[in-house]
Amino acid sequence: MAVAPEGTPCWVDAVFDDLDEAKDFYGHVLGWTFGETPPDQGGYTQAYADGKAVAAVVPPMPGQEGTSQWCLYLAARDASATAARIRDHGGELLMDPLQVADYGTMCLARDPGGAVFGVWQAGTHEGFQATGTPGAYCWAEVFTREPEKSDAFFPAVFPYRSEQLEGEMDFRLYDLGERAVLGRMRMTDDFPPDVPPYINVYFAVDDCDAAVARATERGGVLRFGPVDSPFGRFAAVGDPQGANFSVIDLTTTSGEMPGTTAVD
Repeated sequence: MAVAPEGTPCWVDAVFDDLDEAKDFYGHVLGWTFGETPPDQGGYTQAYADGKAVAAVVPPMPGQEGTSQWCLYLAARDASATAARIRDHGGELLMDPLQVADYGTMCLARDPGGAVFGVWQAGTHEGFQATGTPGAYCWAEVFTREPEKSDAFFPAVFPYRSEQLEGEMDFRLYDLGERAVLGRMRMTDDFPPDVPPYINVYFAVDDCDAAVARATERGGVLRFGPVDSPFGRFAAVGDPQGANFSVIDLTTTSGEMPGTTAVD
């Protein structure tokens, strides 16, 4: 598998206080199975959909306990150079570039609008082994109350071209070449004020309604939907430990695709 181009979403993981509960929940909702964890990896456990690596779950380090959150990693050729651009354009480094054995080099950052994300320079671990198939990652959106900050930041750090969706909703696409790889959504008053900016990760499923039912059976909370859209039938869910994500059936679409306007 070739290393993903700079700025491509390439991996997701989340820290969970109760790793066994997380495995039970996501195994039931998304059909994940989980690999063995080598002793030197601190409990970092890969999740698989149909035998292909799609995510990871990990227990907290001492003092790291708290609400869980999915973290999206964006590919970098040189994590140190990307970290420098993050600082130069108003972002905050939460973790400086760190080499993880021969797997790759990572850092964690917060954009000027408050959304946390990761950077991954691939070594032997190149990232997702599958995307867009049931149980695998397929899309992500930056949810922020200060979209102008995110819109200036991400295309400055990564080689993105921007397009604004036409219509009432304030939604922007960040493109690599001719392909949209990340979205940006303005958080409206529908979001409680105590909900911080975050990156919402979408996982593909065969049946959105069935996935929501499985999630609520295991203690998850339905946040929004299910609703039909030109992109698929989707719903937003919170897991029992507080991590928000979305599920989408990409094969069930409704309506016409919205137009876009290029942004300089």
